[in-house]
Amino acid sequence: MNHNLYQPINGEVVDIIDESPTIKTFVVKPQQEFRFTTGQFVELTLPGVGEAPFTPSSSPAQTDKMEITIMKAGRVTTLLHECKNGQKVGIRGPYGNGYPIDNFVGKEVYIVGGGVGLAPIRSLFLTLVDRIKDFKSITCRYGAKSPEDFIYKNMLFGPWQQINGVDMKLTVDVGNDGWSGNVGVVTTILDPADIDVENAVAVVCGPPIMMKFATFKLLEFKFAPEDIYLSMEKNMSCGVGKCGHCMIGKYYVCKDGPVFTYDQIKDYPNIWD
Repeated sequence: MNHNLYQPINGEVVDIIDESPTIKTFVVKPQQEFRFTTGQFVELTLPGVGEAPFTPSSSPAQTDKMEITIMKAGRVTTLLHECKNGQKVGIRGPYGNGYPIDNFVGKEVYIVGGGVGLAPIRSLFLTLVDRIKDFKSITCRYGAKSPEDFIYKNMLFGPWQQINGVDMKLTVDVGNDGWSGNVGVVTTILDPADIDVENAVAVVCGPPIMMKFATFKLLEFKFAPEDIYLSMEKNMSCGVGKCGHCMIGKYYVCKDGPVFTYDQIKDYPNIWD
């Protein structure tokens, strides 16, 4: 493990998985064992081009390889999407604070996700499933723009649906001829009857507008603000609290987050921008 958080370790892209028209998962093999906590993020460096922050989508239990799911959205991500197997990369981190899994023990875990927000949620989900007997239940509600836009399709529509102790429902904003599930934004499949709010925690991750309205819906269900966990990957750049781009109130998202409870940040303006 590299103890100099400013210095990337070398890695290599050993596989690339097409998830959707704009999203790919990169399987990266670091030169040395790499450990992180689910919910933490890394800075992925494309030598000679730049770097960007991403939350690994793989299980922290796997230390020889790491999966990073990336949406093509800017200069660095576009160039990453053009990479092939064998591409050399750098990995800096891990940074920030992840999900406090031990605080979830004995409770129902209610997960709400959308779009590429399924990437950090996948890491969390795999971590929870590894310890599934520690939790009363795991309820997952995922949304995508269309059936084609779901990522991790081979697991989402198959094995994950069959796990004992997991209740999973999916929705799309716009369906097609092959879609028989719910049509509507993810809040349309949230129901207080799904969980015992008094003994539950909620996790929300996705586009800011989705997170906003999902959080408000959970508050309607009488979730306490301190029991709603948000992955606030807001404008992170340097990763070490120096540039100030990611500040929410008194917090640096890259150092104090990216996982926050709603209670921590609810009183600051523009948290969903």
